[in-house]
Amino acid sequence: MTTALIAGGGIAGTVTAMALHKAGIDATVYEAYPDTAAEVGAFMTLMNNGLDALRAIDCYELVVKGSFPVDTIQFFTHTGKHLGDSAVGATTGVDGPHAIKRAELYNLLRTEAVTRGIPIDHGKRLKDAFFSNDGVTAVFEDGSQASGDILIGADGIHSVVRKLIDPEAPTPSYRGATTVCGYASSTLTAPVSTFRFVYGKRVLFAYTTAPDSQTWWFANCPGPELSKTELAAITTAQWRDRVLRLLAGDRTSARAIVTATDTIVASNSFDIEPVPTWHRDSMIVIGDAAHVSAPNAGHGASMAIEDSIVLAQCLRDLPVPKQAFLAFEQRRRERVERVVATSARMGNRALPGPVGRIVRDLMLPRLLKRGPRNAADWLTRYHIDWDERVASLP
Repeated sequence: MTTALIAGGGIAGTVTAMALHKAGIDATVYEAYPDTAAEVGAFMTLMNNGLDALRAIDCYELVVKGSFPVDTIQFFTHTGKHLGDSAVGATTGVDGPHAIKRAELYNLLRTEAVTRGIPIDHGKRLKDAFFSNDGVTAVFEDGSQASGDILIGADGIHSVVRKLIDPEAPTPSYRGATTVCGYASSTLTAPVSTFRFVYGKRVLFAYTTAPDSQTWWFANCPGPELSKTELAAITTAQWRDRVLRLLAGDRTSARAIVTATDTIVASNSFDIEPVPTWHRDSMIVIGDAAHVSAPNAGHGASMAIEDSIVLAQCLRDLPVPKQAFLAFEQRRRERVERVVATSARMGNRALPGPVGRIVRDLMLPRLLKRGPRNAADWLTRYHIDWDERVASLP
């Protein structure tokens, strides 16, 4: 039986472990953080396709119960003018999307994985790995080692496994903005199942309201890259003041929501050039370690979940790792690179200059009035048939 070492205990790593377990493959997750509170803070949207993929590992109901639907986006200018509405994701035939706090999703998946008997070893930050005739051995910063048939890098945008596979692999580049995320007890709530996007003069501000009436918001704040130490040192009050300064002069509800916020977290935003090499010998990368999508399309987590399920299928049906990895890349690369490009284009339209703002505010209502376009269904109607058999490439 194949044994897998998974570097990274976040969403991609945990889902991969459960998918491998269902495929009859032993897997152990090695998580760098010493406890389960590693991903407290931000929230995300799981799109139709991400939720659908969770059905393959029997986690769909679990995640839906811990989240709430968000099926509409409303667009506003910095003056408060309503530009129009748009449906989120596929409009018919599939379930989703849903909003969920990252910590909640992480805890739900981790608890389920442990319940299924999957080992998760904390405090194991990967340092190195080497090949042998029997597979691969992972070396951790605490001096310990673990051996298996394959090593799967689900270790995020700053992936160690990516560099082990290809020392010349592209490195993350800072996008020029910090993503600031807050939770507010505000009476200025969004309608049920709705995200409101406010195109401010200096910052994109978006918010939704959870069933408990707490308003969740984020803003992409331009500025220099901050170290982990610097990020940790900035208080909620200081972040609140920074965001309020960026919103000064805008005539929307954003300032009142930020003022009512008592919990704020922030993280740097990064891009990475297309990664040319996803695998070598008995090592492979998935999720953000292999491809990073800007948050504009809201598909980062969904792409990682898809990767996890498809990789498990390939390893289930093609026990030779090289064949399985080639089949995985053949099934995934074109799709994820198209998602990355689509999300990047969306981000470029968010905060244009004064002339671009006028053009956007004139054109966007016309585009929205056309209604849902089936051309986008390639993104959200993607379905993984767990019972489909994977054939080796010619």
